[in-house]
Amino acid sequence: MPVIVSMLRGVNVGGNNMVKMDALRALYESLGLRKVETFIQSGNVIFTTQARDRVALTKRLEDAIEKKFGFHCDMVLRDAGELRDALARNPFAGRADIDPAKLLITFLASDPDPEGSAKVRALDIHPEELHIDGREVYVYFTEGMARPKLPWSQMGKYLKTPGTGRNLTTVQKLLAIAERLETSS
Repeated sequence: MPVIVSMLRGVNVGGNNMVKMDALRALYESLGLRKVETFIQSGNVIFTTQARDRVALTKRLEDAIEKKFGFHCDMVLRDAGELRDALARNPFAGRADIDPAKLLITFLASDPDPEGSAKVRALDIHPEELHIDGREVYVYFTEGMARPKLPWSQMGKYLKTPGTGRNLTTVQKLLAIAERLETSS
């Protein structure tokens, strides 16, 4: 049974869209998902499912969250293999000067718009560094994420797809949980 990681966007940020992880876990279990685990308070849920249609599963989860918690939040689903692949494609992987807490991987819901990708790549965000590869955007915030030069509010508009970001350490831990669930059949 495939292991899926769902990453909710904008949950428990700045006092908005507050959700307790035990309530979120219980909601996923009530939908028939198995081996449900959460990781940190930002809306990461790892589970197994027999569902094959990711679009339908995403909609089902988003609708259930809206009904249960009273707000809509976009989410992105990736299976364990896709997380492994995203980490393997990390353009910063070979650099010793990278702080994992300052490297953000944004997982996009779908392929980004080519023209929008070109606009994003052309932005002057120095000293930040940005790479778009497939459905992932890798950004290294050399000075931290508190005051980025990258206009995050515009990213979804440029790329024409929603996404949600996790730092490198979080992605590595999500993959470790997913791999543990894969082997605990």
